[in-house]
Amino acid sequence: MIRVGVNGYGTIGKRVADAVRLQPDMQLTGVAKTRPNYEAATALQNGYALYSAIPERSHLFAEAGMELAGDVDDLVRASDVIVDATPSGVGAENADRYRAHDTPAILQGGESADCVDASFVAGVNYDEAAGADLLRVVSCNTTGLSRLLDPLDREYGIEKVRVTLVRRGGDPGQTDRGPINDILPDPVTVPSHHGPDVNTILPEVDIDTVGLTVPATLMHVHSVNVTLDTAPTRSALADLFGRQSRIFLVDETLDIDGTADLKEFAADSGRPRGDLWENCLWQESIAVEGTDLYLMQSIHQEADVVPENIDAIRALGGERTADESMALTNEYLGVGMGSTSADIRTRFSSAIQPADD
Repeated sequence: MIRVGVNGYGTIGKRVADAVRLQPDMQLTGVAKTRPNYEAATALQNGYALYSAIPERSHLFAEAGMELAGDVDDLVRASDVIVDATPSGVGAENADRYRAHDTPAILQGGESADCVDASFVAGVNYDEAAGADLLRVVSCNTTGLSRLLDPLDREYGIEKVRVTLVRRGGDPGQTDRGPINDILPDPVTVPSHHGPDVNTILPEVDIDTVGLTVPATLMHVHSVNVTLDTAPTRSALADLFGRQSRIFLVDETLDIDGTADLKEFAADSGRPRGDLWENCLWQESIAVEGTDLYLMQSIHQEADVVPENIDAIRALGGERTADESMALTNEYLGVGMGSTSADIRTRFSSAIQPADD
């Protein structure tokens, strides 16, 4: 049983904590928060041991009537692996703490690739994580692009990739990001940071990316053009993408026109928080002109890195293969839109019940 602590219980951390609790080979030792807000209260309601991420603020939790199990150093000592889900830049600052306790840690995509031993996407470079002290699960967009491009490269070879990323302005809870009424080149220079970040996972792929930020909170959308070494057929591409467990090939018969429909479909299907852990690739968008492939996919920025974090936990120990880990993660998290709403609701409602004393 792998004992996992989660430092940071916000957008990503709370989803990772729930996912850890679902896994048959993992135990959630607790979560750390910087302050006693509604998320800290929810963690306690879920039966999660709560730790103070900033020891000097521990008294604030007592004043709010929230019982702590200790501070972040206690959480690190009690864990075999730490998932650091703190805001960008904080994870790198925390790295020395994890090293001091000799506890491997997983940072998120907001951190620089230079501060970790390896960057990670489970289906692409799982084996590179074994024995690492610090691992980085790459950003939501990089995860989504890597999942898409790796099978294309293996099957057809890639000559060149060009992507325009239409990025949400902020997550639903990020009230400091709005209200906004603008469309921003982000950045105005080419390439955006996403292409170089993809190269931390797929170093041989020639990729250029352009980014735009729009006043929306739901998801990102990628407009993708890939020049392949050999010409595929549209049906062969649909078959290839359909075989990828973390790509949801959106059939046109579902009448899902955009990201709002995708989120509604996820919620109606029983997904917790309406989460979409998979790339959402519109099958109707797949077009082929010679060796040029065009398509559109959407990425749920709050959720798609969650299964990657779970696989990264196992990868650090090197005791399971990528296929074994991904199969476990997919099964117990419910990845794959073929999972029934009843299955997902039952699994999650059972997992977040407070533990018996």
